[in-house]
Amino acid sequence: MAPILQVALDFLDLPRALAVADEALKGGVDWIEAGTPLIKSEGLEAVRQMKRRWPDAVIVADLKTMDAGRFEMESAAKAGASIAGVLGAASDATISECIEVARNYGLRIIVDMIEVPDVAERARQVEQMGADYVGIHTAIDQQMLGGASLDLIHKVKDAVEIPVAVAGGINSETAAEAAAAGADIIIVGGAIIKAVNAEGAARQIRQAIDTQVGVETALYKRATADDVRSVLEVVSTANISDAMHRCGELTGLNKVFDDIRMVGPAVTVRTYPGDWAKPVEVIDRAQPGDVLVIDAGGIGPAVWGELATHSARERGLAGVVISGAVRDTPEIRELRFPVFASQFTPTAGEPKGFGEINVPVSISRTKIFPGDWVVGDNDGVVVIPKSRAAEVANRAMDVLERENRLRKEIQDGSTLSQVAYLQKWEKT
Repeated sequence: MAPILQVALDFLDLPRALAVADEALKGGVDWIEAGTPLIKSEGLEAVRQMKRRWPDAVIVADLKTMDAGRFEMESAAKAGASIAGVLGAASDATISECIEVARNYGLRIIVDMIEVPDVAERARQVEQMGADYVGIHTAIDQQMLGGASLDLIHKVKDAVEIPVAVAGGINSETAAEAAAAGADIIIVGGAIIKAVNAEGAARQIRQAIDTQVGVETALYKRATADDVRSVLEVVSTANISDAMHRCGELTGLNKVFDDIRMVGPAVTVRTYPGDWAKPVEVIDRAQPGDVLVIDAGGIGPAVWGELATHSARERGLAGVVISGAVRDTPEIRELRFPVFASQFTPTAGEPKGFGEINVPVSISRTKIFPGDWVVGDNDGVVVIPKSRAAEVANRAMDVLERENRLRKEIQDGSTLSQVAYLQKWEKT
């Protein structure tokens, strides 16, 4: 028997969740999950409306119960849920209470093993308590760091006889792997709910599950610690700013030309205003794809010009950011080498040789360390700390994918204020 495909509706707004669920069901989804964000935002009214809309469907309430098991499971059952979730990290008393209530109300219980250290052992324990399902789950925040759940499927399947669900970053490529590994329930969130065409995305995943052959995902690839660049080359500085909660921008910089694009790890330089020795020397030390970040005090004379640009371009560098002055902008524009600077001037400085290379520098009150990622485009420049590069890249990609979905809703006749539910969320 083919695994069950469950869609996790991790939205904040019920109308959008219902619309996407309609599409996903047409694409071959078996079970509908009222995701935790949706239940926290809309309450169990989300489950009630789903049950009224699809009376014969299996509705999963992803409560993530940690305490008060009796009250939460009873309310979920009365709202129309077929299955409800309790955390494996909850106490035995809470899980047992959830299972007891479920028996009285015809509810089934899935125990979610998110952040449980020994998943297989805890799975054995909750099976003995009477749980109906056990769920292997990589948290969304953990997914942004590159975490995955598929390697645990075999271990848990060997430990229990009850059906095993798997969730966390699954798409049409990895769904086939999950099915081949023996998952009984495959839970998919973002790969369906962020797709411009949720029906088509669901159909691809259904095909991958049924054939156990991966289908190339319509979503963008996710960043790993070893490959951040490929994602940062797709997202915009606006996406990154949103992902970083409006942090990371280097203000007071001007681009030399339009349609500019720059991505790379920082090689830093601190120098005196007008002293262009270290900015030129660092070109020889930087690697192809690097971005030079030069702190020259934010004022002139120029520490960079056409010849430095030509040298950096030939070296294969990705661009330069200068808190200071640049000259020869017409020639730089013709070279199409990304340059951002505080000001432009015809006056050159002199190579005195003061300064340091690959030390922390500050631009517009933001400290940049060697190896931090720097992204520039027509909107400006943002810096991502090296330690958070993969996470921020993936969160920025999440922003882009959600915007693509909203853009489709606007094209279909809605408006921005409507798709953003401004009246609902604006402060009173």
